[in-house]
Amino acid sequence: MLKMRAGVSWLPPRERYNSHVSPAAPEISNDAAPGERMFSFRQRVSLWFITWIGFLAIRAIGPTLRFAVSFEEGAPDNLEKPPGIGPFWHRCVFAAAYLWRDLQFRVMTSRSFDGEYIARIIQKFGYVALRGSSSRGGVGALLGARREIERGFTIAFTIDGPRGPRYVAKPGPVLLAKLTGVPIVPFYIALEDPWVLNSWDRLMIPKPFSRAMMRVAKNIHVPRDADDAELGRLHHEMQAALERVQKFADENVWQAGSAKFPIYERKVFLKRSGLS
Repeated sequence: MLKMRAGVSWLPPRERYNSHVSPAAPEISNDAAPGERMFSFRQRVSLWFITWIGFLAIRAIGPTLRFAVSFEEGAPDNLEKPPGIGPFWHRCVFAAAYLWRDLQFRVMTSRSFDGEYIARIIQKFGYVALRGSSSRGGVGALLGARREIERGFTIAFTIDGPRGPRYVAKPGPVLLAKLTGVPIVPFYIALEDPWVLNSWDRLMIPKPFSRAMMRVAKNIHVPRDADDAELGRLHHEMQAALERVQKFADENVWQAGSAKFPIYERKVFLKRSGLS
């Protein structure tokens, strides 16, 4: 959580962002990050194995899951229609990668080893990785994200990545919402009795044929003229929304597929190749 103090900006200097930036933005590509050459031979081999294991696991388990989606009052009723800004906790990436496949969502990923294999896996499901994080390439990635929103695409953030702390939201979505006028829509996907990895994010791997509950928070709007105090307040609001939808999903995942929370039938909304 952010600590607010009188007379102190809500962001450390390297995370502040000037909304009067040049409209130019770096090209976004499905190719590996430019820094890939910095990975050792052992890391490159590991990336190959992790990418294919992750892809095959999601491809095999994903179709067996029983997804339900629940919306708070004030949330959009169709997340498949862009643009939007969707922050979620890093531990949900397995289920999210399958549920929102083939919609060409843009996903902020770091240039770290973890970010590289995540980028490679999700690209196989129709996502486009935007390279950058709070610590490396953040401003450039935000510029690229703004351009992608202007082109009509949704941007997703694994908002406590790339290395945590777990369940602490970073400010990227708030800054991007100020730049674009597009609302922030936090969400969480809970899983029924998942396998949980002993990693910093406690990554969840769903068991085949289990239930999954996605809870979507109400829109958070960020005024274009918001000052630091207002941005700090909205950052706290986003953090609270992420915690709120996580609690709801965890408490109700066992009801996925019931009359109250029926199985979600995706409305297919694909960006045509001429717009991608």
